[in-house]
Amino acid sequence: MFFGFFRIGKQSQALASLWLAAASLFFYGWWDVRYVGLLLGSIVFNYGAGYLIGRRVAHQPTSQSKMLLAVSIGVNLILLGYFKYANFFTNNLNHFAGTSLNLGEIILPLGISFFTFTQIAFLADTYQGKVKEFNFVHYTLFVTYFPHLIAGPVLHHKEMMPQFAKRNVCQLNWDNIAVGLSIFVLGLAKKVLIADSLADFSTPIFSAVAAGGQPMLFEAWIGAFAYTLQLYFDFSAYSDMAIGISLMFNVRLPMNFNSPYKSTSIIDFWRRWHMTLSRFLRDYLYIPLGGSRNGLAHRYLNLMVTMLLGGLWHGAGWTFIVWGGLHGFYLMVNHAWRSFKEKMSWGEGGRLARLGAGALTFLAVVVGWVFFRADNFTTAMTMLHGMAGLNGVSLPAALESKMMSYFSGHDGIIFEGLNLISEFNSNKALVFLSIGFFIIWLLPNINQIFQAYHPVCNFIIEQKLPASKMRRFNLNFRWKPSIYFSISLSLLFYVCIISLTRVSEFLYFQF
Repeated sequence: MFFGFFRIGKQSQALASLWLAAASLFFYGWWDVRYVGLLLGSIVFNYGAGYLIGRRVAHQPTSQSKMLLAVSIGVNLILLGYFKYANFFTNNLNHFAGTSLNLGEIILPLGISFFTFTQIAFLADTYQGKVKEFNFVHYTLFVTYFPHLIAGPVLHHKEMMPQFAKRNVCQLNWDNIAVGLSIFVLGLAKKVLIADSLADFSTPIFSAVAAGGQPMLFEAWIGAFAYTLQLYFDFSAYSDMAIGISLMFNVRLPMNFNSPYKSTSIIDFWRRWHMTLSRFLRDYLYIPLGGSRNGLAHRYLNLMVTMLLGGLWHGAGWTFIVWGGLHGFYLMVNHAWRSFKEKMSWGEGGRLARLGAGALTFLAVVVGWVFFRADNFTTAMTMLHGMAGLNGVSLPAALESKMMSYFSGHDGIIFEGLNLISEFNSNKALVFLSIGFFIIWLLPNINQIFQAYHPVCNFIIEQKLPASKMRRFNLNFRWKPSIYFSISLSLLFYVCIISLTRVSEFLYFQF
């Protein structure tokens, strides 16, 4: 794919784009060739609809173009709804209404949420007059572009089309190859060495609770923290790998993560976590609903509706809806608190205030992830009971004897060890959690490490803290071409390859 693109590009840029689009379709069909037709049908339909909308808007927006937009988006949502939510709604209907509807097994096509949202954004941008090019090959490449196709990021037409049209896009750029390959290796390491290792602690604990186990304080928090870090390293790893691979083709994807666990508010968190989805929900759902234009009550209602639908987008289950509703509530409280502070003319506070705000935000996010990960509402509540210490206190064996003597005579404190799961290595879990926290809180992210090379198309410069203050919070280092980095990344890549001993899918494949 890589060498073919640049070899063909020497002769024809159009043929190189066609080659990359065809190779991306082959990449998608490698999973299940039956759904290539579905993807192609979606592309043809949306390109045709966008072309018709664009022609009408170019002359003068009419009710016909608005109706065409609504119908086109409706068709996309019906397609997404059938594959993703049909069984969920029929199962709930059967449960509450006593019916016996059965649609059979519906297999969720890979990446359907991402390529559907990408094309809905294209239709909306076309209606708003933002789309200027209607090249079918480029549009097909825009939708099927293999680095983002399976799990995002959600792309904007205006971000990608100018890049595909550049004359030098088919010319080898060794700087981009070096930077892209380095980002890919770092992303692979995050997935293979960290995320998959953390899964060894989060999955057994959540599975044991789902089977009826009652987690005590420390094992409940270990499970919650392990999943919190696993999800971040898993999804951000995919995004980093996509950014790295794409950069090798001289195409910059949008940044999807900007150290979200360093956020000091939920508002800030959603500007840093899954940034392209947050942007999509803001631009194509929250703002069309009215945003904050119609008073405080409507603003909060729009926030809640947006987050509930965002939760449902992540999965067809009540736990996802609860997770979305919880974040909707968080955002309402956050906005209310900001309004109150402005009314009282309170400042942001010092370093201690920021630290407290960051800790509170992180804990709120962790509670939300419990619902996100749990198989059902009962499992989530059992985990939260354990995290609150209502099931007693459990400690690793090494600490148990010391703590028993210290707390002797105190009622309500039980030391029974981490016995929810047999052969659970609590010391190893604490080591990996410590490594994870060290990386997310003290190390710079991909954007900061490679900032001199602008590896993404929505490049973000840290605005919260001046550089002099950033150094107090982060171990600061920057990538540059050198023997040191070449040897280090080569060794890291080798370790990743020899660690690929089991099948491990990215978590966001299922969303």
